[in-house]
Amino acid sequence: MTPAAEQLSLLATDESAHQPATDAVRLLLFNAQHASPERSRRQAEWIAGQEDADIAVLTEVSSTQGGDALVTALTERGYATVIAPQPSTPDYRTVIACRTGGVRPVPSPVTVTPHRAPAARVTVGGHDIGVLGLYVPSRGPKAQRNVAKRAFQEAVTESLPRLLAAFPDMPVVVAGDLNVIERGHQPPHKVFGEWEYAFYDSFQAAGLTDAFRRLHPDEVTHSWFGLTGNGFRFDHLFVSTPHVDRVLACNYHQQAREAGLTDHAVMTLRLGLPSTPGEHGEAPATGAG
Repeated sequence: MTPAAEQLSLLATDESAHQPATDAVRLLLFNAQHASPERSRRQAEWIAGQEDADIAVLTEVSSTQGGDALVTALTERGYATVIAPQPSTPDYRTVIACRTGGVRPVPSPVTVTPHRAPAARVTVGGHDIGVLGLYVPSRGPKAQRNVAKRAFQEAVTESLPRLLAAFPDMPVVVAGDLNVIERGHQPPHKVFGEWEYAFYDSFQAAGLTDAFRRLHPDEVTHSWFGLTGNGFRFDHLFVSTPHVDRVLACNYHQQAREAGLTDHAVMTLRLGLPSTPGEHGEAPATGAG
């Protein structure tokens, strides 16, 4: 945790509109779109009002005033711990905010621009889970086309086995804006290369399963739309494969995008937990409400 994040976790917070669940992991993925301080505060208000936002992973957070305003506003609205790594030079970053107090930041397993890939061990209902947030660089300017994107993707692929080893025998959730699409994406987009599809495939190869595709194998949906209206499924949630049967819900929501708070759809995940810490077995039959 950075010194700033350590200080923020100690600030007095307002009572949250929603209390953290103890029987399920409730995680929300939100692209902040390098918002201004005023829009960042509105984003924080909206996020804090969502039931499925006990853990909020925020991508494309600026390293300047807008990002700082977002982190502060989340803390003021009931997020007991906010992990907000600050890059050494101006760049976008990823933030993990948690309503629960049982949060331990861990060193990012990603060695390239790790401020885009914070990690944490979060305790929910007596159970530990691992969380990794990711914000993959865009394709970049013509002079440096795909250089930063490819370097970061290669570092993430190399880190995934270490990530799972760091959280043995517990659910691991990877959430982020990957700026890539899956094979067979509808509509197809010829701009993506084999190395980008291989990056998406690397999560499955490492032992992580696309939670949305697990529940919705044939659904066509998008999380970002280009100027021509073409849709892209850029935002993704992966769960460690041994625990994917516990996924109760995983969906995209367009309301925040349509309200102008962000240019991406929001994703939510509910992952059921055993009734007793340390218990393993079938996913609970209830709790997906």
